[in-house]
Amino acid sequence: MDLNHKILGAGEPIIILHGLFGMLDNWQTVAKVLANDFMVVLIDLRNHGKSFHSDQWSIEIMAEDVIRFMQDNWIHDAIVLGHSMGGKVAMEMALTENDMVNKLIVVDIAPKSYPRGHDLILGALSNVPIDSIQSREEAEDFLSSYIHEKGIRQFLLKNLTRDKEKGFKWKMNLEVIAKNYETIISETRKGFTFDNPTLFIRGENSDYITKEDEVLIKKLFLAAQMQTIRNAGHWVHADQPDQLIEAIKKFVSN
Repeated sequence: MDLNHKILGAGEPIIILHGLFGMLDNWQTVAKVLANDFMVVLIDLRNHGKSFHSDQWSIEIMAEDVIRFMQDNWIHDAIVLGHSMGGKVAMEMALTENDMVNKLIVVDIAPKSYPRGHDLILGALSNVPIDSIQSREEAEDFLSSYIHEKGIRQFLLKNLTRDKEKGFKWKMNLEVIAKNYETIISETRKGFTFDNPTLFIRGENSDYITKEDEVLIKKLFLAAQMQTIRNAGHWVHADQPDQLIEAIKKFVSN
């Protein structure tokens, strides 16, 4: 039940948690820069990347996984950064185990419930004839009928890997993700607050965090600051890595 992870650098720990359909590799560009000053811990959350697959999957369970990982690796407390789904996991950690989160950074997600927004992607991925495709190019051609944005197709296809026994397989546990999707988009649990320094970062061109969401954010995260990254969409770390790194560095150094 160990989480696949990668550690870069030395010093105060920063734990980075990826989003839905993602993996730790998505954050290596940011991590390599931060590793000049910190011990950066990149983690594949359960049912993603090279971490274990399980029928049990929710924000709460993933938060428990990361807390257990910290305990097993003698990380008593850390700065925790999460993007999208990983941001919800990071918020859950901060609200329920706040003595283990020194500072919280949430990238382009709010603690509210969201409408279903990934059904097209889930359907497309589920329909890929994974047992019979012969190449990544063939998989991309199939996805292009459903998903027109090449960048999104390439992001999703990072999950495709060779199967020793037959062609290809998905790194992520696609069946369980589809089955439990509602638990990932639900509202963050109420009844808790977090008063350590917190930074919510949103992409200027993203609608994941609205002005109205700030009311709920500040009810739960009492010391929350807001920052917008210019010319960035939901994948802030891919669109504007330099601006994001600058924002992170400034926040953690205060």
